[in-house]
Amino acid sequence: MTALASRPVTARPTRGPVHLITPVLVALAAAAGASATYRVFVLSSLGQSIDTQALRNSEVGHQRATDIMERTLNATSMAGLVLVCIAVVLIGIARRRLDLAVAGGLMVAGANLTVRLLKTALPRPELDGFPAPNSFPSGHTAAAASVAFALVLVLPAAVRGMVALIGAGYVSVIAVATVWAEWHRPSDTIAALLIVLAWGAVLALLLRVRRFRQPGALERPSRLTTVLFVTGGAAAAAVAAVGLGAVVLSERVTPDLVSGRFAFLTGAAAIVAAVAATFFIWMRLAAGEQPATAPDKEALS
Repeated sequence: MTALASRPVTARPTRGPVHLITPVLVALAAAAGASATYRVFVLSSLGQSIDTQALRNSEVGHQRATDIMERTLNATSMAGLVLVCIAVVLIGIARRRLDLAVAGGLMVAGANLTVRLLKTALPRPELDGFPAPNSFPSGHTAAAASVAFALVLVLPAAVRGMVALIGAGYVSVIAVATVWAEWHRPSDTIAALLIVLAWGAVLALLLRVRRFRQPGALERPSRLTTVLFVTGGAAAAAVAAVGLGAVVLSERVTPDLVSGRFAFLTGAAAIVAAVAATFFIWMRLAAGEQPATAPDKEALS
């Protein structure tokens, strides 16, 4: 437990402009990433073809993996997510951090409303010969990720790292399972993650502005959690990059170079990499707003 806890800094921190600029940059980058994902994988024929390959060839040869994805999807309900949101508010109130409770609630509401509006408003031209309604971005992924982000925000430092790892695992399974069930394409889930991160960064900025002049040590994300997100995310990103290159070659240069299942596994690797990246960033944004211990006398002398 202690290995996954955030590490408090006992001296009073210097909160310069970077402390406020960072969440702004994260929000802009996440929004730009979601927009680029839409342009590449929805508005281009090659992107649509790659995305649809992963959707239509999502057979998994491992029964255990299939069982996990099926049970996770069946166990996920709107009522359950609402209960978790209520728990987020109650935890914030119990910790006497109403600001965190409000921020967590706004993040969940804002991210999911944004996803719903975008799914209704964004056009999806039929460029790949596969007629289907717009599914961009994924509501299931946004709901799971926003609730996990909110829990990371309101929970104490001692458990935040562990909860982030569990939340990332849960969100990964949900996102991959929606592709496996042919509900969503990989790009839908990645865009949803970026939208949740953008909302989280906006709320992190407001929290940082509110507490900018208040004394108190800042926490740092746990080293173990950071290492796991970085190494796991980098490995998944490398697999996804190589796989994407092979799928593109199969589409444009050498037909049937890779199988449809290969395309699905490439999409799954990209999803895992996106989950690791967004949770890694969110751990740093959320941890920056939690006062740990009071500054010791030597630090102030």
